[in-house]
Amino acid sequence: MKCQNECEKTLKIRFLNDQFRRTFQEGKVLITSGVASLPLPQQITLMNLVRTFDDFGKDNDPYGEHDFGKVDFNGEPYFWKINYYDINYQSLSPDPTDETVTNRVLTIMNASEY
Repeated sequence: MKCQNECEKTLKIRFLNDQFRRTFQEGKVLITSGVASLPLPQQITLMNLVRTFDDFGKDNDPYGEHDFGKVDFNGEPYFWKINYYDINYQSLSPDPTDETVTNRVLTIMNASEY
């Protein structure tokens, strides 16, 4: 029974993360200074790579939540990560499956900035 509840939670988090990452709606998207220093057309291309990312596996998604990824762009590796905060962005979310108490934040960075 525990797996069923945990599996349902994971599937809900995965769905919410995928929805947010693909649309950049219902949360905040942050970029690091390395990404911000790229020309705007390159920033847009990089963000579209993040939006369409689907190369999830056990190495980059061990919990099945689709909350992290790596994309290569212009010969450079870039990471993206989704974190879960409370409604006021003051602390971590008490329940990432509950949209009424969770704000998602996606950060995109050059791997060298990690």
